[in-house]
Formats: sequence, C-alpha cells, structure tokens
Amino acid sequence: MRYQRWFTPWVLVIPALTWLLVFNLWPSINTVILSFTNAKPLGGGTFVGLKNFETLLHDEQLRWALLNSVIYMVVCLPFLTIIPLLLAVLVEKKLPGITFFRTAFYTPVVASAVVVALIWQWILDDRGLVNGLAEKLGVISGPLPFLSDQWLLLLSAISLTIWKGLGYYMIIYLAALGNVGRELHEAAAVDGANALRRFVHITIPGVRGTMILISILISVSALRVFSELFILSGGKGGPGGRDNSVVMLIQQYSQGFEGNLGYASALSIVLFFVTVVPMLVLARLNRRGAEA
Repeated sequence: MRYQRWFTPWVLVIPALTWLLVFNLWPSINTVILSFTNAKPLGGGTFVGLKNFETLLHDEQLRWALLNSVIYMVVCLPFLTIIPLLLAVLVEKKLPGITFFRTAFYTPVVASAVVVALIWQWILDDRGLVNGLAEKLGVISGPLPFLSDQWLLLLSAISLTIWKGLGYYMIIYLAALGNVGRELHEAAAVDGANALRRFVHITIPGVRGTMILISILISVSALRVFSELFILSGGKGGPGGRDNSVVMLIQQYSQGFEGNLGYASALSIVLFFVTVVPMLVLARLNRRGAEA
C-alpha cells in the first residue's frame, strides 16, 4: 500500500511533465542551440559562434520590424486598456437589450483572425468598400493606398487588432468590476461625487491589478503580431518589407528547404527578450502600486 501511495502521484504528474519537457522546454533549449549554427530545415549545419547575432546588428529588416512592433505596442496599449474598460462599465448596467450589445462587442473575438483579416483586406483594397464609398461621396479623388503604403498599412493592421481585441478585454474587465463594491459608489454618490469622479477614484483603483494584467497581455500580443500584418500585406511585409514584424521575419527566414534556421532562432531569442522587458516593467509598476 505504501508503494502504491508513493507511486500514484507520479503517475498523474508524468504525462503533464512529459508534455512540458517535449513541447516547451526542449524546443526552447534547441532554439538556443540552433542560434549558434547555420542549420537548415532539412538538417545539417555547423557551429558559427556569434555570427548570427553579429548579423542581427546590421539587419535593416530587423530594425524596421522592431520599430513596427514598438509602434504597434505603443498605439494598442492605451486604446485596448481604456476603451474596453469604458465598454465594460457601460454593458455592466442592467438595461433592456444590453445583452445584444455585449454579444455585438464580443463577436469579433470568436471570429477567426484569418477570416477577419481577409474581410478587412477586401474592405481596405483600392477597389474596396472604404475607397469606393469615399470616392462616391466626393471625400477623395483617388483610392487611398491602405494596403500598399508603409504607414497606412501599419495603421490598418493596428486598427484591426484594436477592433478585434475590444470585446476580449471587455469581458476581463467585466469580471473585475464584479469585485468593486457597489457600496463605495453609493457612498460616493451620497457625498455628491458625479459619475466621472466615481469612475476615476473608485472604478479605476478597483481594477488596477486587472489593468496591469491586460497591459502585459496587450504588450506581448502587440510585439508578437503576425496574422494582421501578414494577411493585409499579402505575406510580403509591405513595400520593401518595411511592414514586417519580428515574427514575420522568423517565418520568412525559416521557411523553405534553404531556410536559415540558425538565424531564425537568433531572431526568436531577440523576440523573447523584447517581450520580457515590458512584462518586467509593468510587473514592477504593479508591485510599487501595491506597496504604496
């Protein structure tokens, strides 16, 4: 009986532990190993030391990708942190028909990212809905290059990400708002505080931890963006490849029989550290706020 009791927990843990080692830990270790080689997808390759990382320092495509990722994060962060909170406050109220609006806001979340991006590609095309409608109304004389101009393409992808993410973060805020005591709002209302002051001094402090969590999720997602830019640019990364993200570069360098897995692995390590930095900064801010 003692032997069976000692062995039983390991029987339950081993499947999950095996999955973790095979699909998480080993790929991470293998990526670090490959970053020091010139390995190809079909195998082979030799040790090249820090050559891949030296190449990174002079890679103009990487500089553009990092700039795009930072712009993506800086723009998405305030919009996807504040607007979902405002939506959550609105749809939290028990009003007739409010369920319809909750569903409408959340519908883009359950839709496939690829399908949504393809729809946006059709809408923003030179002959798409937006340009066609604007030309008929006389707002523009010619089509706007939403999908062929470097900055308009980036702005279109950012807009798609914001539109699709509003409902997801709204649901998270709705759960957090349930923990904000209504008696605090009632007491503040009795003291003469209007809705704006109650929002600033009660609601926001009450969901501060959730705001930090959402900020971390947004930052990581923005820095790892792929589907939106890939589909809207037709897989080409915009004019001259200047709308690539770091993930798109990894995909480009690693695909095909002659792909450079070593360099793609080095890019993956760069992406890892780039995503860790905002996580650490936001976690530190959260810790300081909790101590204060």
